[in-house]
Amino acid sequence: MLCTTLNYICLRLLGVGHDGDLNNACERARKWILDRGGVTAISSWGKIWLSILGVYEWSGCNPMPPEFWLFPSYFPINPARMLCYCRLTYLPMSYLYGRKFVGPITPLILQLRQELHTEPYDEIDWSEKRHLCAKEDLHYPHSLPPILLWDSLYLFSEPLLNRWPFNKLRKKALKVAMDLIHYEDESSRYITIACVIKILCMLACWVEDPNGIYFKKHLARIADYFWVGEDGMKMQGIASQIWDASLLLQALIATNLYDEIGLTLMKGHNFLKNSQVRNNPSGDFKRMFRHISKGSWTYSNGDHGWQVSDCTAESLKCCVSFAMMAPEMVGEKMEEQQFYDAVNVLLSLQSKNGGYPAWEPAGGAFWWEWLNPVEFLEDLTKEYEYVECTSSSIQALANFKKLYPGHRKIEIENCIRKAAKFLEDVQYPDGS
Repeated sequence: MLCTTLNYICLRLLGVGHDGDLNNACERARKWILDRGGVTAISSWGKIWLSILGVYEWSGCNPMPPEFWLFPSYFPINPARMLCYCRLTYLPMSYLYGRKFVGPITPLILQLRQELHTEPYDEIDWSEKRHLCAKEDLHYPHSLPPILLWDSLYLFSEPLLNRWPFNKLRKKALKVAMDLIHYEDESSRYITIACVIKILCMLACWVEDPNGIYFKKHLARIADYFWVGEDGMKMQGIASQIWDASLLLQALIATNLYDEIGLTLMKGHNFLKNSQVRNNPSGDFKRMFRHISKGSWTYSNGDHGWQVSDCTAESLKCCVSFAMMAPEMVGEKMEEQQFYDAVNVLLSLQSKNGGYPAWEPAGGAFWWEWLNPVEFLEDLTKEYEYVECTSSSIQALANFKKLYPGHRKIEIENCIRKAAKFLEDVQYPDGS
């Protein structure tokens, strides 16, 4: 329902008629949507996008109060304990929800209201639609705790926070949310962590000031996501230059065809050296829910700024291999401190159980998943440890020891031992 509805609306916004064009694409999609109860059955993310567009009402969405960003660090439900993807998705969503922003209601929007609902728009009981989700999208039904939480917020806190004097708290929360958005934007050079967050943060900046510098900076980085293929323009979830380069370079190194591919190895080596993140996020980054990133590699490029454990590990493995090769073949080795910084990041990311998460230290309790607001994604609200990230980190640290055997020797050995124990603990009885 989510994808069908959003694609239908995009076709209509781009000028496709509601009947007849593109092999009757809109007509067939609209029939599919209406046969399943109309767009009121769209999942929660879809409800948000349709509310922004004006084809749905904010009163039909479960609350996303921006006051969440005011919670102190010691509070059990704190943004710092969330998976960064989840946290950064709901940051701009909460801002837009708190503002109850709706775009211009044009004649086309009025047509979409008629085309996509099974009952007259003005007669819909929006409150009853908050928990409604089409069975095609309902892979993770909401449990009782979040339903009770959302209903309580909807019935009690939201009416208060929109009235004086409590609306002063809402105003403060909106400012804090926007400050966090600007911080994330600046820290990632306006790429943000991924495409969904990129578009939401860009929209939030436009809502704040359509002519402002923040929105203009966002526009300049759209090209990082769009690309044109033989079948049209597409948008990628996140670029993968560093990840692709590190794995490809390891494969090339393994061939031993240095005379034939020496120039390629040198260019790849330079790319990795230049792409390493050289600084932590600015200011008091822990207060802004960020972890150290100095010395890491991201999934895409250095501007992205978001450390990833396996990208750091695989890139470090490459740089260690290059450091042991002739510089006239692959270029000068990376500076010693850059190696040390990469190790610092890897050591900082290890969990107590020895495993490695992808982005940040795992910190959320198991019950965080009870609060998962997304109907089509599981394991979304907290960070987990992964076998692949753990394996990459072990290999990188073991290779680093060959180059600098005395650097943080005890810590690295303990880290590798704990990580190996984690892999043994999560192995299945059949050996897999």
